[in-house]
Amino acid sequence: MTLLADRHGRTFPYLRLSLTEACNYRCSYCLPDGWRADGGPRFLDADEVRRLVSAFAGLGMWKIRLTGGEPSLRKDLTAIIATVAATPGVRKIALTTNGCRLSRHLPRWRAAGLTALNVSLDSLDRERFRAITGRDRHDDVLAGVDQALAMGFDAVKLNAVLLRGINDDELPRWLDWLRDRPLALRFIELMRTGDNGEYFERHHLGADVIEDRLRAAGWTPCPRAPDAGPAREYSHPDYAGRIGLIAPYSKDFCVGCNRLRVTARGDLRLCLFGDFGVPLRPLLREDGQRDELMQRIRALLGHKAAGHFLHEGKTGITPHLASVGG
Repeated sequence: MTLLADRHGRTFPYLRLSLTEACNYRCSYCLPDGWRADGGPRFLDADEVRRLVSAFAGLGMWKIRLTGGEPSLRKDLTAIIATVAATPGVRKIALTTNGCRLSRHLPRWRAAGLTALNVSLDSLDRERFRAITGRDRHDDVLAGVDQALAMGFDAVKLNAVLLRGINDDELPRWLDWLRDRPLALRFIELMRTGDNGEYFERHHLGADVIEDRLRAAGWTPCPRAPDAGPAREYSHPDYAGRIGLIAPYSKDFCVGCNRLRVTARGDLRLCLFGDFGVPLRPLLREDGQRDELMQRIRALLGHKAAGHFLHEGKTGITPHLASVGG
């Protein structure tokens, strides 16, 4: 099947689907005051998710990432994973989570069809973790990560937002931790959103700082998989783990874009930092609208820009990353 393609020659095997905007953390860079319901439309229900994923799979998308907010807050998450896994054409189902509920739910998610896992872990230091997230769940997250490694997932990855003056001195500790753990740690540059301008100015640090240290220590670039996210990954023969760098302010970051996003309320976002979203929900209310939905998605892809405008200080309509799943 021919993949979706835009007018810039990029193809799209990968959908990031937010299931909720709610989050039980208070991360300093995202939701420092916690999440509050805004009285807007409810989030997509399981049937709407089924219809949506079926349409995107019909357009050749074969990797689906379920995100939030924090998707484990959905009581029907296991059923949603099973529904996505049963969709013809879908080959990979990933989940991005803050990890606080891994130990309790991971076996049932795996049994439902989950194939890959991304866990947010901004520090290996328990007190720093608590200061960043507002929650003392560090031990729970680490236990869940080790459990995931023992369960045979296709991929286990950790996401750490790189914060100048807060966690940017932890590379040696991370390297020791990765020596015997076959997972990928990705350092993510802090991104400016509508709500975090002052925080961004204080704590943004370019990923090239970490990249220079890795190269000097003998780490070498890895080939990029067709369905990979935006991380530039590095490996070292002395380490079981890999390190990735997600650097949205780097030159040509958007050239390799291969993913689309749908918000928890059913809006298609062509770019994380775009200035508009297009409601797909009117075509998700009943079966029988799949062909029309597929046609709309194809047409909308023609409006995808060549890149974001973060360098110009334009963050689009994204107030914070929890609103669309990153």
